[in-house]
Amino acid sequence: MKDLNSLIETSVSQLGYVLVDLEISNRGKVLRVFIDKKNPVDIKDSVNIDDCVLVSNQLGNLLAVEHDIEYDRMEVSSPGMDRVVKKEEDFLRFIGERATIKLHVPIIETLVSSKAEAKEEKVTKKNFVGFIRGLQDGILILECESGIYRIALTNIDKSRLNPVF
Repeated sequence: MKDLNSLIETSVSQLGYVLVDLEISNRGKVLRVFIDKKNPVDIKDSVNIDDCVLVSNQLGNLLAVEHDIEYDRMEVSSPGMDRVVKKEEDFLRFIGERATIKLHVPIIETLVSSKAEAKEEKVTKKNFVGFIRGLQDGILILECESGIYRIALTNIDKSRLNPVF
């Protein structure tokens, strides 16, 4: 998978796109490639059908030469509005956008129930929805309704944009 990822990422990059995600499903028979423009003009400058056809043709030819890679069907598409956010560059690009984050290991918080009782309660939190505010030394700064969280990128299991309409 690592070699396939590198192979596809290099090829896609040479065409002027970025490999956002790669999925292999149905016992390796369906190959899904999600691409984005390398240097979009703005957030609305997205991948279109012609971009997908170009990348699909290139990858089809490339993978035909690589005899050890078997698949029945390849799908190339844009990552969509609720795209996966994986790399540091992705988090930096989408500062100010809302995202859903799921962690490998939960964060433990101390909550005070009320000022009158001053009762403290330990709460574990593994899922977050908030606005990306920055990235500093591999630490994501995420602003949620309940506060600002600093989350190590290595602790992020899954993350996607969660656009506000």
